[in-house]
Amino acid sequence: MAVTHHTRMLVLGSGPAGLSAAIYGARAGMEPIVVQGIQPGGQLMTTTDVENYPGFRDVVQGPWLMGEMQAQAEHVGTRMMWDTIVDVDLTRRPFRLTGDSGDVYEGEVLVIATGAQARWLGLDSEELLKGKGVSACATCDGFFYRGKKVAVIGGGNTAVEEALYLTNHSDDVTIIHRRDSFRAERILQQRLFASDKINVLWNKQVERFVGGGDPHGLVGIELKDTVTGELSMLDVDGGFVAIGHHPATELFRGHIALDDDGYIAVETGSTRTSVPGVFACGDVMDKVYRQAVTAAGTGCMAALDAERFLQAVEFDDLAQAAE
Repeated sequence: MAVTHHTRMLVLGSGPAGLSAAIYGARAGMEPIVVQGIQPGGQLMTTTDVENYPGFRDVVQGPWLMGEMQAQAEHVGTRMMWDTIVDVDLTRRPFRLTGDSGDVYEGEVLVIATGAQARWLGLDSEELLKGKGVSACATCDGFFYRGKKVAVIGGGNTAVEEALYLTNHSDDVTIIHRRDSFRAERILQQRLFASDKINVLWNKQVERFVGGGDPHGLVGIELKDTVTGELSMLDVDGGFVAIGHHPATELFRGHIALDDDGYIAVETGSTRTSVPGVFACGDVMDKVYRQAVTAAGTGCMAALDAERFLQAVEFDDLAQAAE
């Protein structure tokens, strides 16, 4: 039997952004409910070694870190719900969201923290070697390839930025692009071509990632020339797929303002969206940094913005009642 759950603060998404919002919201007395969604814990649940999250001198495991965040959120009063939202009504408060279970979730404020997913090539070998030499985040994993040979796959801003970043760790960076020109902004291309650490392979597409290293990690990438069809092998220690991200915003299309890339649009310097009382944090609104620590930071911002919104609304209600 379907149940209606009501809360002052409803959080959609359970990665670093959503759980940080819940922690701050609970401490402010908003008794948050977190609907965990399709991927409870977010992208860190598929990340093994996390070396750049502040507060840990040693490497920690992504699933462990998210488990600790969830435990902290629950400890301060957050209710966790195992459900996936399939319908939203943001036309009035309390906002009303319907889960796949049939349950209804009502929130006086809503924090959207549904995140984004990296686009992958869709190769079986890619799936096999994820976390074993194949990554979709140079700023997350580049450190592990200091002094080694790495390759970046892609031709847009993301790929060029990743290649430039990797030169901080490697003197041998190759960028692989299936066309004969980049789509990236001209200033980024100028920086890339000015670097003596980056080599460009034009008209090449990845056929497969080749494993066999220790312990059975990436040792090379088999390439196919898009003009001649000729196959070749590039020896590398790390491969970074940089062909963009999918923000998880399809559910909100037509209900809330999105930018040209499909990310939720927020006011500069805040997490406020086009709908008063709805806030967005983490990778669903951040297409620049996409780090666990920045997601957590915007989660804090969303909770503070939500608390101030409710205080203002409640003050106005009291003022009107006194008239």
